[in-house]
Amino acid sequence: MGLLNDTLKNMKAVNGEWHETAQKHLDNLTKPLGSLGRLEEFARRLVAITGNKNPILDKKVIFTFAGDHGVTEEGVSAFPKAVTQQMVLNFIRGGAGINVLARHAGADVVVIDIGVDHDFGETEGLINLKVINGTKNFAKEPAMTREDAVRCIETGIELANGYAKKGYKLFGTGDMGIGNTTPSSAIAAVLAGRPVSEVTGKGTGITDESLQNKIKVIEKGINLNKPNPNDAIDVLSKVGGAEIGGIAGLVLGAASNRIPVVIDGFISTAGALITYCIEPKVKDYIFAAHNSVEIGHKLMLDKMGLSPILDLNLRLGEGTGAALAMLMIEAGLKIYKEMATFGEAGVSEKV
Repeated sequence: MGLLNDTLKNMKAVNGEWHETAQKHLDNLTKPLGSLGRLEEFARRLVAITGNKNPILDKKVIFTFAGDHGVTEEGVSAFPKAVTQQMVLNFIRGGAGINVLARHAGADVVVIDIGVDHDFGETEGLINLKVINGTKNFAKEPAMTREDAVRCIETGIELANGYAKKGYKLFGTGDMGIGNTTPSSAIAAVLAGRPVSEVTGKGTGITDESLQNKIKVIEKGINLNKPNPNDAIDVLSKVGGAEIGGIAGLVLGAASNRIPVVIDGFISTAGALITYCIEPKVKDYIFAAHNSVEIGHKLMLDKMGLSPILDLNLRLGEGTGAALAMLMIEAGLKIYKEMATFGEAGVSEKV
């Protein structure tokens, strides 16, 4: 708990005066006030997060955390567990959706084995930070120990600290783990205090019958393990996943380093919600990439007071939505930095 506690102590709220500084500049650009909508919001937030009147986003990285889930034994996914390790290799080869969209966004992709039930050995391009070999089946027992949950969070913090030192200025989160919409739905139900049926969707595309089974499995796991809604680490350990914990730590580590972090979809948002429930100040450092098809996603964003940037019917994960949202965030910064003021352009201001 040492690193986690130290990081929480070092967390600082965003200084609102920077918002005002950025807004004054935005209001002096050659456009009607507020006419570039949320692009102006993105620029204003970047200035406030970094505490810099002239933020730079020259180095961007998306962290794709991979982990397996024992609850797949219950038939909650349309795909077999082996797909997790197969997709990890696809990421490393550069052939997955996240690789394509990260290239488009000019972001690096870092692939982390934090909890895959497979020994990759020394595999070039893969960061081995394995905490567990997949979670246990939370329909029968807790997904992992509290100590393992904390280790997953601290793994994310360490990555954030390391990449901050390497000079990266914008982080994105992604995930890979067959069955991981199931723990994410469980987390959403417990921490948002909603019925499981309201936060559980079809994930990789299961049938209506399988969806009803998935809901029952999650309800059984919550009733059996009794995760404490006032203790987010308890929730993560009992019904969560290793990659969800890694994302939670990455978000916290980004915030402690004053680095903006773009969270992807349903699974990334479950990780962010864990962190938010531990330390609500992290919200000010998070950009919500998109609103996914998963029905529980918007509910978790609303719980944190986050407004998604895009709504494209995405449900892939991996960090794909984060890559796309980075382009919008950068567009806002370019408006702020490159657009002429009324004075510079010789344009008359509003009478």
